[in-house]
Amino acid sequence: MKNEKRENKQIFKINELEKTGISAADIKHLQNAGFHTIKSIAYSSKKKLIEIRGISEAKAEKLIHEATKIVPLGFCSGKDAYMNRQQLIRLTTGSLALDKILRGGIETGSITEFSGEFRTGKTQLCHNFAVSAQLSYEKGGGEGRALFIDTEGTFRPERIYDISERFGLNGTDVLDNIAFTRAYNVDQQMEILNSAGALMAEMKFAVLIVDSIIALYRTDFVGRGELNSRQQHLGKFLKQLQRKCDEFNIAVVISNQVVAQVDGCNSFVPDPKKACGGNIIAHAVQTRLFLKKGKGVNRGCTIQDSPNLPPLTCTFSITGAGIGDAVE
Repeated sequence: MKNEKRENKQIFKINELEKTGISAADIKHLQNAGFHTIKSIAYSSKKKLIEIRGISEAKAEKLIHEATKIVPLGFCSGKDAYMNRQQLIRLTTGSLALDKILRGGIETGSITEFSGEFRTGKTQLCHNFAVSAQLSYEKGGGEGRALFIDTEGTFRPERIYDISERFGLNGTDVLDNIAFTRAYNVDQQMEILNSAGALMAEMKFAVLIVDSIIALYRTDFVGRGELNSRQQHLGKFLKQLQRKCDEFNIAVVISNQVVAQVDGCNSFVPDPKKACGGNIIAHAVQTRLFLKKGKGVNRGCTIQDSPNLPPLTCTFSITGAGIGDAVE
């Protein structure tokens, strides 16, 4: 049933709009601006389209009109919404305990955040998802590629070999199916995300990973004077991530750093650390998971926020073969 549902989610490339009278030059302008599917047009506002070189208000209206003919945006019944959610693909974390509190793993079509201080397993989980996304549906995978945006310089291909062996996959083949790139500033990070749509329109991806979401924002925007600009830019980046979820039905995984709370209530708080990014990230992310260090190789994970999951806690481990169950 899952296989049928996944295959039915057809991606309509933007070039098909030529059949409706949209010129090839206009389509090229749209592609340069990061629009690669008809869904991306249907989900966009007229204001956003007009900002693109060569797109007038009349052209923008025609684009949206033609796109919504192919991608209907009307109402559906609550029952249909429920049935659609039952067909969501979930990617395994590698830990039975962690999968259990997530009801099968992280889900496609939404953003999942893993936050925590250093050495809590954020990057290891990101590597793990880059591999598990390539597993079959029956084994907790998405039968697709992984796109990995590294902002901290922590991607290690050798870890992919270790994790692949654990799942019974060929490490070289798995690496071939990972589209990896390094971002060095927030503008480049945004541009990478815009260009990712071109790859996803051509090949089947199951997960998009950003490790980490906040690192470059903490260095490119310094001080309270730039806080507003930082949050606006971050908000736009998160919106683009959600758009990729909706366009391509992929899972998005972001890791996030923490900051210490320095208000006067610290003496009453057992752990004064909180995830970076403030309300901008809190409102944009569907599932927020907070990681803590444990004894030895064990780590703790707590569901801090989710529209459908209770605030449960579990313990998992980081091993040579990736993420696993807690070690006694």
